[in-house]
Amino acid sequence: MIFFSYLGFNAKQDIAVVLIIALVLGTVMFWEIRLSFALFGVAVLFASGLLSVNKFIEFSSLNIIVFLAGMMIFVGYLEKNAFFEYLINKLILLIGGGGKRIIFLLMILSAVFAAMVDEVTSILFMLSITLYLTARLQVNPLPFVMLIVFATNIGSSATAIGNPVGVMIALSAHLSFFDFLVSATPIAAASLLVCIGVSYLYFRKEIDEFAEKARKIALSDLVESHEADKKTKTSAILFVIVFSLLVLHAQIENMLGLEKNAMLLGTALGVSGLVLVLEAKNAKHFVETKVDWWTLFFFMMLFAAVGALEETGVMGIMTKWFLQLFGINKALAMLATMGLSGALSAFLDNVLAVAVFLPLVHDLQASPIGGTYLWWSLLIGATFFGNLTIVGSTANIVALGLIEKRGLPKISFVEWFKAGLIIVTATALTASLLLYLIHVG
Repeated sequence: MIFFSYLGFNAKQDIAVVLIIALVLGTVMFWEIRLSFALFGVAVLFASGLLSVNKFIEFSSLNIIVFLAGMMIFVGYLEKNAFFEYLINKLILLIGGGGKRIIFLLMILSAVFAAMVDEVTSILFMLSITLYLTARLQVNPLPFVMLIVFATNIGSSATAIGNPVGVMIALSAHLSFFDFLVSATPIAAASLLVCIGVSYLYFRKEIDEFAEKARKIALSDLVESHEADKKTKTSAILFVIVFSLLVLHAQIENMLGLEKNAMLLGTALGVSGLVLVLEAKNAKHFVETKVDWWTLFFFMMLFAAVGALEETGVMGIMTKWFLQLFGINKALAMLATMGLSGALSAFLDNVLAVAVFLPLVHDLQASPIGGTYLWWSLLIGATFFGNLTIVGSTANIVALGLIEKRGLPKISFVEWFKAGLIIVTATALTASLLLYLIHVG
C-alpha cells in the first residue's frame, strides 16, 4: 500500500489496484478455478464500497456477454452439422494435388474461419483435419499444429467476431463490423501472407516431407468424403445470411434509425433463437452444452472488477503516466499500446490484457494522441502476440489439449517460443508499418 501511495494513489485506489493484481495472479496461477478468484474479487469490491450494484451492472458489459452467447449457439449449430468440414474437403479437392498447396490452403482457411466464426471453433475443426492428414501421411504433426494456430490467431483479428477481444473492442469503441473490414482485415491479410512465407522458411523441411508423401497418394484417398445433406445446406444458407447481416449491421442501423450496435446484437439473438427452433427437441441441452457459461461468467466478473479501476480514478492516473511517457508522439503510443498489450496477452491472457487497456485507450481518445489507431493497436497486440507462447491465446491452449487427448508428443515451451518469436516479430512489424501508414503517418 505504501508503495502505491508513492505513485499518487489514495487508499481506495490502493485497494482497487491490489485486488486487480490479486485477481490476475490468481487467474494465471490457478487457471482451472479462475472464476473463483473473479467472484471473490468482485465480492471484496462490493464489501469495500469500491463498486456499487448499479456500477457493477454498467461495467459487466452485458452487451458483450449476450452477443457471445448468441454466436456460440449459432456456431455450435454449424459445428454439429459438420458444415466447415464439408466445405474444407470440397476446397481441398478443388485445388487438386500438391502437399504445399494443401498446407497453405489450411493456413488460409484457418485464418478465414477464425475471422468468420471464432478462433476456438476454427481451431477445433481445422486441427482435426490437419491431424487426420498428418496421420494419413505419417509425418510429425507438431509443426503443422503450430502453423494452423499461428494462422488462426492472426485471422482472429480480421473481424469483430473472430476473437472475444475483437467483440470487446468493437462494442466499447463503437466500431462496426465494416470498420473492421476496412481497417483490420487488410492488415490481417497482409500479415497472414508474411506468416505463410516465414513459416515455410522455418518449417521448410517438414513441409517438403509432407508434400513429397502427398504426391504418392491419390487425393481422393487422402481427403474424407462428405456429401451435403439437408442440414448442411440449411447451415450454409444461415451462415451466408448471418455473415451478411453482421457486415451490413451499421448500414441497416442507420437506415432504420436504430441505436449503435443494435443490429449486431439483434442478429446474434435472432439467429440463436432460430437455431433453438430447429433444435426444438434438444433446445435446452443445446444451450447448456454449446454456450461456455463458465467463461462468460468469468468475463462479467473481470469486466466489473476492472471497471472499479476506472470508478476509483486509477485509470485517470495511468492515462497521465502514458501521456507523460509518450507525449504527443502517436507512433510511440501505437507501439507502446501494441507492445504492452501484446506482452500481457502472450504471458497472461488476452482478455485480461484488453479488459485492463480498454478504459485506458478510451481515456486517451480525448488527449492529443487520441485516434482509432489505438484501438487497432490494442487489437493487434492482443491477437498477434498470442503466437509467442504456448499459453498466449485460447486457440493455443485448445490445440495443446487436443494433442494431449490424442496421445501425441507435447510441444515444449522453448520449441513453441523459438518459432513464435520469429512469427510474431515478422507479423507485428508488418502490422505496425501498415497501421502507421494508414492511420498515423
